[in-house]
Amino acid sequence: MTGKQVHSRDLQIDWLRTFVAVVDTGSMTAAARQVSRSQSAVSMQLKKLEDSIGRPLLNREPRQLSLTPAGYDLLGHARKVLESHSTLVLAMHGGTLSGRVTLGVPDDYALTYLVPVLRTFAARFNEVEVTLVCEESTALWAKVDRGEIDLALVTRDAPSRGELLFREALVWGAAEQHEVWKRDPLPIAVHELGGRLRTEILATLSSQRRKYRVVYNSPNVGGQLAMAESGMAVAVLTRCSVPASLKVVDTRHGLPELPVVEVVLMRSKDSKGSRAVDAMYDQVMRTLKDPLCT
Repeated sequence: MTGKQVHSRDLQIDWLRTFVAVVDTGSMTAAARQVSRSQSAVSMQLKKLEDSIGRPLLNREPRQLSLTPAGYDLLGHARKVLESHSTLVLAMHGGTLSGRVTLGVPDDYALTYLVPVLRTFAARFNEVEVTLVCEESTALWAKVDRGEIDLALVTRDAPSRGELLFREALVWGAAEQHEVWKRDPLPIAVHELGGRLRTEILATLSSQRRKYRVVYNSPNVGGQLAMAESGMAVAVLTRCSVPASLKVVDTRHGLPELPVVEVVLMRSKDSKGSRAVDAMYDQVMRTLKDPLCT
C-alpha cells in the first residue's frame, strides 16, 4: 500500500445527470432544484465525477461557471448516455411516450426558465410534439380556462390559482448613460402585467408624489427593452429579463420598490389523463419548483 487514494473510473448515471443539470442551468443552486438534491449533494457528485475523470470539468469563478476542455469533451457524451438511459427506462416501463403538449409562457420567462425544461424534456421524450405559445399572462390564463392550451407558466392572478413554482422580483431597468430616472415627469414603459399589478405600480409612484408619464404599453417585453435601451423610458421588467446592457435602478435613484410576483404552473381541466401533459407537468415542477415555495 502506497497510501495514495485510488478513485473509481466508474461514471455513474446520477453524476452525469447532475453535471448536465449544472451546465444547463448555469448554477449549483438551480441544478440542485432540477435534480431534486441539496446543493451540497450536487457539489459532492461533481467532485466524484471529476475524481473519476481525473480532470476538472468546470471553472468555478465568482457568479459564473464555465466548462473546461475536459468538460466540453464529456458534455456531448453525457447527453447521449442520458438520452439512451431515458429511452431504456421508457421501453422497460410502459413503452415510448408520444402525444402533444401545448405550453404557454410570457416571452420574458421563456428563455430564462423554459430552455432547461424543454432541453431535458426533449432528451427524455423526443416523440412528444410540443407547441409553445408566447403571450402575456392575462391571455394565457384565459386560454387555459378555455382548454385551448394544456399548461401555462404565468404570473399568478389570484392566491388560489395554479401551483406555485417560485417568486420573481420586478425591477426598474434603464440605460445608465441616459439617466432617464432623473427626468420629471418620469417616462415609464409598462409591460402588460395585468390590471392589479399595473394599478399597484402606478399607485406606488403616485403615493410618493412622483410625476410620471406612461410612454409604452405592450405585452411584448422586447418593446420595453428597446424603450429602455434608447433612453426613452425606465422600464418595469422581471428581474430575469434585464440584459447586461441595462442598469437596475431602485430607491437609491428615487424610484419606489416594486412588488415581487408569484410564478405558477397552470393546467387545463381538458388535459387530465394525457400522459404527455403529465410528463411535461412533472418536468416543469422538477426543474423550476423552488423548495422554499411550499
